[in-house]
Amino acid sequence: MPTFAFQQVDVFTGKRLKGNPLAVVIGADGLSDDTMAALARWTNLSETTFLLKPASPEADYRLRIFTPSGELPFAGHPTLGSCHVWLNAGNSARQDHVVQECGVGLVRIKRDGNRLAFAAPPLRRTGAVEADVLNQIVRGLRIQPGAIKASQWIDNGPGWVAVMLGSRADVLALKPDYPALGRLKLGVIAPWDAARDGEDAAFEVRAFICDRTDEDPVTGSLNAGLAQWLIGAGLAPDAYVASQGTVLGREGRVHVERQRDDIWIGGETVTCIEGKLTL
Repeated sequence: MPTFAFQQVDVFTGKRLKGNPLAVVIGADGLSDDTMAALARWTNLSETTFLLKPASPEADYRLRIFTPSGELPFAGHPTLGSCHVWLNAGNSARQDHVVQECGVGLVRIKRDGNRLAFAAPPLRRTGAVEADVLNQIVRGLRIQPGAIKASQWIDNGPGWVAVMLGSRADVLALKPDYPALGRLKLGVIAPWDAARDGEDAAFEVRAFICDRTDEDPVTGSLNAGLAQWLIGAGLAPDAYVASQGTVLGREGRVHVERQRDDIWIGGETVTCIEGKLTL
């Protein structure tokens, strides 16, 4: 049976077991779509990725991203975690940035100190959230309509819609009714209050994957969409840190920075498991 180099890493944290885990298969060109999907169901992580030879001459590698329920065109923590694995395997970029090829096209990744950061891809859908969707969110989050201070579609592939609440405490107190939320992929954000919450981050984020009825620990694609919305609307500064995963016992930290026309989403990655996978 064929064997493949395999790693499991923790993304958006410098502390093992405190971020978002990711399974990565290296040199996966020989695997079929069905086998990739089956492995993603077996690992049962939010995402499992497969490093492949690029099809585009501009790319350094190609990445396929699977959840237990299907393939995604893009996701943030798989992008950073897979690039970490690719670099640690002895590879290097041919340009100033690593160029990843995936379902949304080419994604640039750069080193940022001890962190890697990706350039947020263009939003596929943005704009105002429809009244019926907002009503669904209110019911699903078990909150009053006035608790939502702002809202926006911020879909960069997974289908995110987002709302802003008034405080970190409001976000941490949420206990969603997942059936009421239906198949929404919902991000919730609120500002930290430095006097009450400290200065380790500027915002608290939670990500609800409603068709899976669970919460994602730390979410790069969501934070990318949030940054494009909030910075563009003047609701966030050009650089900030977001905290995510607190309710789940994680300490995710997402570093956001706008540089000219790009918004970069960064974080640390640590390797937890390394070995061989037999399929």
